[in-house]
Amino acid sequence: MFREQTRYSRLANITKIINTKLELREVLQHVTIAISEEIVQCNSVGIYLPQKDGTFRGFAGKPESMNGITLDTQVIDPELDLLAKEVIETKKTIYIPDTSKDNRPDPRSVDAFQIKSLLALPISFEQELFGLVFLFDYGTPMNLTDSEIQSVEAYVNMAAVAIQNANNLTQKEKILAEKQLLLNITRDLSMCSSIQECLDKCFFYLGKMLDSQHIAAHLLDPFEKTTIRLTRTSKECDWTELDWMEIRRNIRKDKSYEAMIQEVIKTKKVTHITSVDTKHLLMIPLVSMGEVLAVIVVVYLEGKANNYDESQIQLAQSIVNATAPTFSNLLYMDQLESMVVERTRELATANEKVTSVIEGITDGFFALNKEWEFTYINKHQYLPLGKTAKDVLGKNVWGIFPKDVGRVIYKELHRAMSERIQVQFEMLSPYDGYWHEVVAYPYDDGICCLLKNITEKKKYEKELRRLSNLDLIGQMAAGISHEIRNPMTTVRGFLQLLRKEVKFEKHIDYFNLMIEELDRANSIITEFLSVGNIRTSELQMLDLNSIIHDITPLIEIDAFNQNKSVRFDTQDIPELLLNRNEIRQLILNLYRNGLEAMIAGKLLTISTYKEGGNCVVLAVRDQGEGINLDILEKLGTPFYTTKDNGTGLGLGICYAIAARHNAEIDIQTGIEGTTFLVKFKI
Repeated sequence: MFREQTRYSRLANITKIINTKLELREVLQHVTIAISEEIVQCNSVGIYLPQKDGTFRGFAGKPESMNGITLDTQVIDPELDLLAKEVIETKKTIYIPDTSKDNRPDPRSVDAFQIKSLLALPISFEQELFGLVFLFDYGTPMNLTDSEIQSVEAYVNMAAVAIQNANNLTQKEKILAEKQLLLNITRDLSMCSSIQECLDKCFFYLGKMLDSQHIAAHLLDPFEKTTIRLTRTSKECDWTELDWMEIRRNIRKDKSYEAMIQEVIKTKKVTHITSVDTKHLLMIPLVSMGEVLAVIVVVYLEGKANNYDESQIQLAQSIVNATAPTFSNLLYMDQLESMVVERTRELATANEKVTSVIEGITDGFFALNKEWEFTYINKHQYLPLGKTAKDVLGKNVWGIFPKDVGRVIYKELHRAMSERIQVQFEMLSPYDGYWHEVVAYPYDDGICCLLKNITEKKKYEKELRRLSNLDLIGQMAAGISHEIRNPMTTVRGFLQLLRKEVKFEKHIDYFNLMIEELDRANSIITEFLSVGNIRTSELQMLDLNSIIHDITPLIEIDAFNQNKSVRFDTQDIPELLLNRNEIRQLILNLYRNGLEAMIAGKLLTISTYKEGGNCVVLAVRDQGEGINLDILEKLGTPFYTTKDNGTGLGLGICYAIAARHNAEIDIQTGIEGTTFLVKFKI
């Protein structure tokens, strides 16, 4: 009778504990104490709760440690423990009075704890299994009676009620937490002002709830509705596009990643996929007003978590559903903004095309309003003193170019502005020294001006005039040289005969002078013919330095006789296609001009070097007083000379020889001397 009262007292105490809503572990600990007090013969009472992988792990018991093994590390696997498997399947109590005669208990546990008898009970309520209870002894059988087993079952039923209450409480708290979460995300979404911000909030709550940082949103093209336009990932996701591609390839072998997304779009249902390479993957459609606007993808890496349960998936769907209205509104606003941006971009593009056309003009271009202020100027227009377009826009053109006031450009631009007509003229700029062809034409607000650099054109025109003169000389030479030389030869022969006559001995000096003058005239005719020679020279691969070295003694003696010095600076250069005799004549003419331009004691330098990758330069530099610009313009013109006894054909011959060698002659002059540069193309 006393024992029954004690049992009822224990049950009443456990009932009171359950109703006070203490923590589950504390309640179950009271149950194990009550069982151990009821069944004094048992050495161990353990309550094991189910895990997600199908096993049962120790949760509460007495004692909490056996043979150095704590209760919370003990795991019962129904696949290995036949006794546990049978209890789970039947949900009935099983008592084994002698473990040596029963093969259902796990032999490893029996041997480890020397278990002789064993009582296994299910913790169940309304056919729902909440856990398992095991009672066993150390080496001595418990010899339980039916009454004792029923008493233990009563306590276990109390444990089931406690677990059920705890689960209900947990479920309520979970529901409240989910509602609060949805309230929070709704509040946060209401303050979003961009699609990215909206998605960031969605990603944040999904990541918090699903414990994943690898989240992406595949947005659908707003017009095609099925084409994925772009992908946006969560801030915490550090995956590259290659990482996403790898996930896509390894999700499923029977269906592509894109095909799965299209399936979600079509069905408007959540897809939950597990694979070898990822623990699991969620694809959640973002639906607004019956249309799928995006697909949210959550990837869980292997080994980080177990599969999502149904409640987690439903909550994830609720988060996405809460995001949908805000996303839809922002998407609409974004589309409107995109249309505005697109129209603005089109206008900007059209403007850029017009500007690029003007900027593509390699000549100077500018526009002036009626107050003569710059309204536009391109990058090729010359500006003095290092000014830029920004410096002159809105400024008066004559303030920027004061030297042009009163010149031809000033008069012509005023004529175009006042008469509203197009004008075209040429001018030499006082700023850069170039010749420009100017075209000015009126428009509504002023005039536009195009300045084309024609300095090269002027140079070519000058060269054409010179070549035309050479051609004329050549034609003249071809026509009269033979006729002149014949009578000259006859006259020279008779003068030689008369010089031998004794009666003319006193006039022999006159005869010698006349013969010398005839020879000089013949020499002039020879040079004249050389200038007019337009034949193609017979060229061969020769070393320019070798030709210079051959005539070096002659040049040095000539310089020494004039009390002047000469220096040679020949560098390694490649062989060129040359005519030896003509190049000798070219060098002789240039060095003689150089020596004549200097006073005694000065130095003449003859050098060769390679310039760039396709040019060899022959340079003859004197230390004379330089050449006046007016004279420089006329150099090379036949019969033009500044020497008292010159013929004006020496430089003409040089230009003709250079032309036949496909070379150019440049002249650099100043107060320190003049350099003639003959540039041969390799």
